Amino acid sequence: MTKIRQRPLFFMTSLLGLISLLMLLADQAKAADCPALLNYKFNRLQDDALQNLCQYAGKVTLIVNTASYCGYTEQYDGLEKLYAKYKDKGLVVLGFPSNDFSQEPGDNKEIADFCTNTYGVKFPMFAKSSVKGKDANPLFAALVKAGGKAPGWNFNKYLIDRDGNMVSNFGSTTRPDGKEMVTAIEKALAAK
Repeated sequence: MTKIRQRPLFFMTSLLGLISLLMLLADQAKAADCPALLNYKFNRLQDDALQNLCQYAGKVTLIVNTASYCGYTEQYDGLEKLYAKYKDKGLVVLGFPSNDFSQEPGDNKEIADFCTNTYGVKFPMFAKSSVKGKDANPLFAALVKAGGKAPGWNFNKYLIDRDGNMVSNFGSTTRPDGKEMVTAIEKALAAK
């Protein structure tokens, strides 16, 4: 009788171990499929929840350093319109607030409220961090190393293709709805 009762317990324990192993292997496969430029984790601006940028693998990604009190702050509107127009085709815009140019003094809650209430920002935004110099967050350090220029000001933009390669780097003066940027995004989206 004891042997019969032990078999289901042994079977369940073995099954749970197998499921755990398969989940671990799946996580490792996902990490292997994640391009180096997206293989980072950052806290989300709105709720500080840790986010893995690997979730955007396979998408065309526009990475932008942002600020609330800058002459280019109205670009939030254009970035949100780009995101709304192209997100179903595979574009994601990722915003990284920074006070590196002394134009983002607020805390994460104040920045989130400003972005939502002033510009209706729905694209993913991450916690305030440094984007240049020795204190640059690891993503921006990797973008510079991959051939982009370090942000010279707020609203510098990096376009990453579906394979995780940097396609273009646009300075602050390049508007999100500008022909050069829209053409580069559409070309990256068309490449499958």
